Amino acid sequence: MKNKKVSEWSKLDNAAKIFPPNSKKSDTKVFRFACELHDQVDKNALQKALDITVEAFPLYKSIIKSGLFWYYFEKSHLVPVVTEENLPPCSSLYDKNNKTLLFRVMYFKKRISFEVYHALSDGAGAFQFFKTLVFHYITIRYEKNFRDSVPVLNTDSSRTQKMDDSFQRYYSGASAANGKKSHKAYRIRGLKLPEYRIRIIEGIIPVDGILAKVKEYNTSLTIFLAAVLMCAINEEIPARQKKRPVVLSIPVNLRNYYYSQTARNFFGVINVDYDFSTGSSQLKEVIEHLKESFKENLTPEHLARRINTLSSLEHNYLLRVIPLFIKDISLKIANSLVDRSYTSTLSNVGKVSVPDDIKPFISSFDIFVSTNKLQACACSYENELRISFTSAFVSTEIQRRFFKTLTEMGIPVDIVSNKVDEE
Repeated sequence: MKNKKVSEWSKLDNAAKIFPPNSKKSDTKVFRFACELHDQVDKNALQKALDITVEAFPLYKSIIKSGLFWYYFEKSHLVPVVTEENLPPCSSLYDKNNKTLLFRVMYFKKRISFEVYHALSDGAGAFQFFKTLVFHYITIRYEKNFRDSVPVLNTDSSRTQKMDDSFQRYYSGASAANGKKSHKAYRIRGLKLPEYRIRIIEGIIPVDGILAKVKEYNTSLTIFLAAVLMCAINEEIPARQKKRPVVLSIPVNLRNYYYSQTARNFFGVINVDYDFSTGSSQLKEVIEHLKESFKENLTPEHLARRINTLSSLEHNYLLRVIPLFIKDISLKIANSLVDRSYTSTLSNVGKVSVPDDIKPFISSFDIFVSTNKLQACACSYENELRISFTSAFVSTEIQRRFFKTLTEMGIPVDIVSNKVDEE
């Protein structure tokens, strides 16, 4: 069956609309996936792989333009070009005055890096693109190894399915109100790195080692990591601010709850909190509290409310006819309020799966994001879990306490970080 013709323009999905007016040097809304290989990257093979991959993901040929009422994607004739890595991590991709593609592919020695602007896709959607890119790179670079058996990429989504706006697909029109009052969260403060730089500290952990400890606490890996992070943050809270709860923002891949193969944004967010001024600071107690919070938040009703909240903006006639410059002001205010409602973010992308035939060529995967706060991302490949902290702050005490907690449990952790000039 032939794919439908891709339109010259398309709407931003409802989760994406907040990003253009709120992108800035201190938070570019860019995230990065990286794949470490066993051999040096071949630039020509990577470019060929990119040429093939971008044809399967038509939205990635788009630029963002602003109309009278909304931002929108417009198909461009720009050709993505592989470059040797020469920019700070998660550098800006969106500039309203300079129409460029919303992703970049870079390489350095044995590493392939893929950075993408959040308005284009979420982590799960972008990972579809990145895994496809890595697959084609390996099959091109090592073509002679696959003469007898050509590897197959396990994906059956069409170009049209990748373009699907799943927020609109599952919008029911039901009331989005939940009646819950948001908490005023503790906010991490301190001296920030100059020139909007971010520090990256990554812990490399054996999956079987940490899962054994997770099992002891009878919980999930995400809840375990969230509890350890909350406790690490609590250790750094000044006494006078102890009354404010630690609130973690946890992105949720809605594809796990609704059928969707979109490569665009389709995620929800849950906020889980813990008040250390009234509750125990013991890790076990924090875990038990979070288990209940996750259970309450990860319900069909709560997730549907998230979809309806985002989609209702587009279905409200009065909001639709408000000029874009006024919407921008409103979205900036809304983003500021949301920013105050949580302390930090933890995103667990989960297990990275690739075809068995290409595994011998891959060493590891990792992910991290831009932030003007402190954010943690986790993903695993084979028996290696990588937890990456990005931070705008000079202090690294929270990260140190987080990994120290794990090592004190007997979980081995190797630490790597980028070099940041603090002057």
